[in-house]
Amino acid sequence: MRLRALDLFCGAGGATKGLQRAGFHVTGVDIKPQPRYCGDSFVQADAMIFPLAWFDFIWASPPCQAYSVSQSRPKQRKEYPMLVNALRDILMGSDSEWCIENVPGAPMRFPLVLCGASFGLGAQCADGIRRPLRRHRLFESSRLIIGPCCQCDGIEKIGVYGNGGGFQNRFAPNRKGYKGCVSESREALGIPWMTVAELSQAIPPAYSEFIGRQIMEMP
Repeated sequence: MRLRALDLFCGAGGATKGLQRAGFHVTGVDIKPQPRYCGDSFVQADAMIFPLAWFDFIWASPPCQAYSVSQSRPKQRKEYPMLVNALRDILMGSDSEWCIENVPGAPMRFPLVLCGASFGLGAQCADGIRRPLRRHRLFESSRLIIGPCCQCDGIEKIGVYGNGGGFQNRFAPNRKGYKGCVSESREALGIPWMTVAELSQAIPPAYSEFIGRQIMEMP
């Protein structure tokens, strides 16, 4: 019988796909409809109050905008919920193993940092250059998890971020980094089914598969 995982704030299922590959049966929960969700089942509900019983492993990717670099730019600053600390309290009160994912800058405790280049992720770009994926994410877990070091320093990366737009000027001389178009972003993340806006919020399935397999192997 497959272990059951719950993917809170699942979006279209980037983390879900990796957990499925690790061997979990995955139920996704999101407050918005997710017509392209790839998991075994989906529930439209508030992830902060969803019942956690009956799940062996809980994955949670709460909104990251409040902690992201863009919030340091006054013209882009908005009010976003800061849910990591409250979510941790909820998960620690459950009987399940769990993992919280978020961006650098989030208040994570002793997190593991994963990098796309460490998993060989990247894309063959329109100018003929293959660029590794820059998508650093933090992971805090109820169990000790380990992972490879970052391998993207010192080389130009492909970025998938923001609202998914802005890639039209990626060849401009004054551009700040290379931002992938839709097809490049899908290749870089290993996610062929998402829209550009969904891609900008997703993590590569390789990350959650890597962590999910470690959880699976723990006694």
